[in-house]
Amino acid sequence: GLEPGDIIIGLDQKDHAVFTQQREEDIFMCMDIQLVEALCGFQEPISTLDNRTIVITSHPGQIVKHGDIKCVLNEGMPIYHRQYEKGRLIIEFKVNFPENGFLSPDKLSLLEKLLPERKEVEETDEMDQVELVDFDPNQERRCHYNGEAYEDDEHHPRGGGVQQT
Repeated sequence: GLEPGDIIIGLDQKDHAVFTQQREEDIFMCMDIQLVEALCGFQEPISTLDNRTIVITSHPGQIVKHGDIKCVLNEGMPIYHRQYEKGRLIIEFKVNFPENGFLSPDKLSLLEKLLPERKEVEETDEMDQVELVDFDPNQERRCHYNGEAYEDDEHHPRGGGVQQT
C-alpha cells in the first residue's frame, strides 16, 4: 500500500470577453446602448456563463444615464456552499450619443420641444465668451488669449521688467 494524502488542484481563471469578476460571487459587464434606448427603453439579450440567454429590459420612461450601474440578482457566480444561490450581474451602462449634425435644424428644434427645458444664461459684461473644442491629448498645452481679458492692469498687474542703466 500507499499512504493516503491530500490532492492539491490549482485553477487558473481565464479572462472572459464580456464578464469580469468583481467579488467571489459578483460578475461585472459594460453594456453599450443608444441614446434612444436610454430614453425610451430597450431589451438586450445576454448569453450567460452557464449558456442560458437572459433578456435585460428597461421600460419606457425608465431613463438610463451614461455611467449608471444597475444589477440583476442571482445571475452572477454560484455562492460557495449555497447550491442554488448566485451573486449579482452588475452592469455599467455606456450611452452612445449620435454624431454631430445627425439632425437637421428644424428636426433639432422639434426634439428640443420634447425634452426638458435647458437652462438659459443671462450674460453680463463681466463674463467672457469662450468656445468649446474637441480635446486632443497630443496637442500642446497652449494658452490662447485674445488680449482683451488681461488689458486691465488694475485687476491683473503684470510683473515689471528690470530697469537697466
